[in-house]
Amino acid sequence: MRVHKLTFAALAVAAGLSLTACQNGDDGTGQSGPSSAATPPAPSAPNGGAGSGSPDQGGGKDSAGKGTAGQGTAAGQGAAAGAGSGGSGKSGKCRTDDLTITAMDGTIDGDGEGTVAVTLKNRGSRDCAISGYAGVDLKTSSGSLSAKRSGEQSGPGVLKPGKSVSFGINYPLNTSGGSGVRITGLVVTPPDETKSVTLAWPGAATLPVTEGGASPVKVGPIGSAGQGE
Repeated sequence: MRVHKLTFAALAVAAGLSLTACQNGDDGTGQSGPSSAATPPAPSAPNGGAGSGSPDQGGGKDSAGKGTAGQGTAAGQGAAAGAGSGGSGKSGKCRTDDLTITAMDGTIDGDGEGTVAVTLKNRGSRDCAISGYAGVDLKTSSGSLSAKRSGEQSGPGVLKPGKSVSFGINYPLNTSGGSGVRITGLVVTPPDETKSVTLAWPGAATLPVTEGGASPVKVGPIGSAGQGE
């Protein structure tokens, strides 16, 4: 009986040890399972990608903003240049058809030579530019006589509607007592124009006869006679 009791006791101890080992094995598996399952997949790569994308997108917006501003500036400069050019727009030249041209005797008693003042009035509706010398030819009994330029300088000028400007024609007086050369008319061509206007000559009736064929008549630049009005 003692032998059987010892055997049963040994079997009980072995069974207890085996049960304990199984329980320990099950606990380890359970712990490792939840531990592995509790570990979430690392989302750092997607988050990291979005983070790196944001600065790039921010840079893109900045670049787009700068690009738009640059185009806006260029367009603004273009518009300003266009507006400046149109606003300040240079005046067109004074054309013969836009001018009323008249001539009057401007000789002063005691002068050694005669003077005729020619006036050009802007009868148009816009400003026009006029400067330099007009063409002047005297019709005479001996043919056409072109006036020589005096050599004075003439700056640019703008003639507003209704305003006028004058230039002078100087010629020698016939004091010889002879018949001289009879003047029958005056032909005026505005600066930079080809169309002429023929006027009655308001000065002395004759010119002295000159030798050598040189013209004794001189014309001054625009603005050389009077102050205009």
